[in-house]
Amino acid sequence: MQNTTYATRGMAVAPHSLAAQAAQSVLQEGGNALEAMIAAASTIAVVYPHMNGIGGDSFWVMSEPGKPVLAIEACGVAGADVSTDFYASRKLDAIPVRGPLAANTTAGTIGGWQQALELSARWGGTLPLPRLLADAIHYAEDGIPVTPSQYASTSAKHAELVGQPGFADTFLVDGKAPLAGSRFKQARMAATLRTLARDGLDSFYRGDLAKQIAADLAAVGSPITLQDLNAYRARTVAPVHLKHSLGDVYNSAPPTQGVVSLIIIGILDRLNLAQYEADSLEYVHLVVEATKQAFAIRDKYVTDPAYMTIDPQECLTDEFLAPYVAAIRVDQALPWGQGKGPGDTIWMGVIDGEGRAVSFIQSIYHEFGSGVVLEKTGINWQNRGCSFSLDPNHLNALLPGKKPFHTLNPALARFNDGRTMVYGTMGGDGQPQTQAAVFTRYAVFGQAVQQAVTAPRWLLGRTWGQSSDSLKVENRFSPEIIAGLQALGHDVDVIGAFDEMVGHAGAIVRNPDGIFEGGFDPRSNGIVAGF
Repeated sequence: MQNTTYATRGMAVAPHSLAAQAAQSVLQEGGNALEAMIAAASTIAVVYPHMNGIGGDSFWVMSEPGKPVLAIEACGVAGADVSTDFYASRKLDAIPVRGPLAANTTAGTIGGWQQALELSARWGGTLPLPRLLADAIHYAEDGIPVTPSQYASTSAKHAELVGQPGFADTFLVDGKAPLAGSRFKQARMAATLRTLARDGLDSFYRGDLAKQIAADLAAVGSPITLQDLNAYRARTVAPVHLKHSLGDVYNSAPPTQGVVSLIIIGILDRLNLAQYEADSLEYVHLVVEATKQAFAIRDKYVTDPAYMTIDPQECLTDEFLAPYVAAIRVDQALPWGQGKGPGDTIWMGVIDGEGRAVSFIQSIYHEFGSGVVLEKTGINWQNRGCSFSLDPNHLNALLPGKKPFHTLNPALARFNDGRTMVYGTMGGDGQPQTQAAVFTRYAVFGQAVQQAVTAPRWLLGRTWGQSSDSLKVENRFSPEIIAGLQALGHDVDVIGAFDEMVGHAGAIVRNPDGIFEGGFDPRSNGIVAGF
């Protein structure tokens, strides 16, 4: 098992080493955590293209000592012409998962970078945008070594994506997935990033670049227009907030499932999880059961906040949570329906020497998003809008200008003793579950940060294209725990020892004495970079 990484001046963690190092280099030049995260975000969009990109969405949670915690909502919305009638006229009763008609929401990621850049100025940030994008531009132009993760994902999704506009020319070599370790270049992406560095991030929505993006989208048949791009703005908002017995925990507000992640650890806090042993049968069972309760709340309430019937902050009160806590049994698994399913993304964290912390997540939804790559700009557009329902009575019913439900949720904690923690993961339904595991292992049971991330994990629900909604557990759990879960009524499937299915997690903690501790996920291609 890896040892926790320690540092004294700043730290970054990412599921790809080059992204963590890009953030670290900015910190070493005197940049703040927001500047470092912009460098990491742009870099990982290039070096982990199957998991995220600038054609997707992002969410940020940020802490500055002595100030209220803030969040950035960089969530695209359905185009003005995107409606149930739009799909009905094409004789479709569901939104396609891939292709131009799945590319039906604006891309919010670059707007989020712009918001972060503006907030960074309040933190005294001075590094110019071309510097923050320099590593990403270099790796797009000069090429990156293909990761095993990229090769595996490209190979697995080859059949369903090879026919999508621009996909083969961008992500395949001689019609096949590029081999792990081979050099992979993205010349059009490099040119797009250079344009953003020269003209500013707002040019993605309201400049010549926006006109080119809109023309590319129209050429492939996406319903997103220049007017949709012109109208888009990312927002700085308040996060949702849980009062935990150990401190304050924050996450992104709806339309994300951040409140779901907080509900799980809120329920576990009320169950007095610390009375059980870490990583015991009772521990895993109770986290799974709390997840079921949280998912039931999610599926009843969480959507675009403009259409919610309840204040999400209310879901974190004692009164609201009490019946869900009472429903959990230590001796029996409750029935389980099904989750929202898979979603691919990346989570990254940065804390700088002043204690300013950023928890960040960036996504194109499924592997390679819609699969559509725009001809001139090289942008792989997301398919987040395929999560909308064409049923007008559905909680997540499609409407023009509506925000889709997001599994994305970056987490941040401020403990009563002065510690600050950023943590998170990729992986659709797995995100709240892995967050619960990492948080409780570290905060409740006192495990080292790296141990909390590395220890065997589980996933209730579907992911990575699987249809099974079973409880999937890594085979490093003991046979006794696996058998015990089955005896409690869980439908258990055993998966690999370090299985990518359970996500790429990470965490950083800054202690009151200025010592940093970090852990990265051995299931990823990442590192902790500290100095």
